[in-house]
Amino acid sequence: MKITDSVKYIGVDDKDIDLFESQYVVENGVSYNSYLILDEKVALMDTVDIRGVDGWLLNMERELNGRKIDYIVVQHMEPDHSGALSHVLERYPDAVVVGNAKTFLFISQFFEIDLSGRKLEVKEGDTLNLGSHTLQFIMAPMVHWPEVMVTYESTEKLLFSADGFGKFGALDTKEDWACEARRYYFNIVGKYGASVQALLKKAANLEISKILPLHGPILEENLEYYLNLYDIWSGYKPETKGVFIACASIYGNTKKAAEILADKIRALGEEKVVVSDLSREDMAECVEDAFRYDRMILCSATYDGGAFTPMEDFLHHLQMKSYRDRTVALMENGTWAPMAAKAMQGYLESMKNIRILEEKVTIKSTLKPADEAAMDALAKAIVDCR
Repeated sequence: MKITDSVKYIGVDDKDIDLFESQYVVENGVSYNSYLILDEKVALMDTVDIRGVDGWLLNMERELNGRKIDYIVVQHMEPDHSGALSHVLERYPDAVVVGNAKTFLFISQFFEIDLSGRKLEVKEGDTLNLGSHTLQFIMAPMVHWPEVMVTYESTEKLLFSADGFGKFGALDTKEDWACEARRYYFNIVGKYGASVQALLKKAANLEISKILPLHGPILEENLEYYLNLYDIWSGYKPETKGVFIACASIYGNTKKAAEILADKIRALGEEKVVVSDLSREDMAECVEDAFRYDRMILCSATYDGGAFTPMEDFLHHLQMKSYRDRTVALMENGTWAPMAAKAMQGYLESMKNIRILEEKVTIKSTLKPADEAAMDALAKAIVDCR
């Protein structure tokens, strides 16, 4: 794939992977992106996961067409991007590795490689001239590892953005960018919003024609759209006005009540109401929706004196990803000692700036006519928070 006359895409798609990072469902696979800059000096921008090394080496050799690699820029040491590093170092023994201090620390932890005389350590603002192209290195610690940096090529105005602006899905997948980029962002980078905000401020000073991430498509049109979404996501601001109802039901009674509650909310004029069954739906998508919408209702059966385990798992994920700045309401179910609301509230109170509505619904086993008034009150309260 040609990015420009001098910059070539040499990455690979992985359509056989079952779980990305051993936890995220990727029905359409994932791409491992890698790039070559062909100038007086040749720079390789990151490698790929070892799963794709054979195809990647073929792509690289084809684009090099007999040339050698002078520099290997390592922006991120996570194995899906550095897994093939030892292969290219062995094949090109004169290549110099470019990274920051933490990059080289991590290389020594992942690989038994002697880089004596083959290291170029860079820091914020340092540049590397390749001929007609100049690379400027911008540190991006904790986006989402501490050694991460991004690289700006000033001649063609290219931003090599590491994991920033990445998404799930092989490159030949035709799907809405935001959907899988949002799921990718909140589940992988989401905890580090402040670090992303810091990087966006640096990027605001650059004239960018294309963004080249390490996963997903190259972005080159309407870049403000992508930058704006990243500003919303990393600022923990709601992207969509609506209510996300997360339900953890054992025998279906709590789920039935959640669906009735959703209908009541829609009847009050709320256009966007989404109900997810935490026991059966992709947890990563549920986390994504929790961040996407401005309000959330948690509905859970009681289990072992707390919330049902899928709800506990969901709230733990939100806690780990720094869920904040939202309005939340609670509905619980319990046959003899309803305790789910107390457990859910305990999680929420550990999060920053979460408003928990006073209106709460407690069901005893199954929804009954006597519960309608409490459900109506909760529905009105959540809609009034628009």
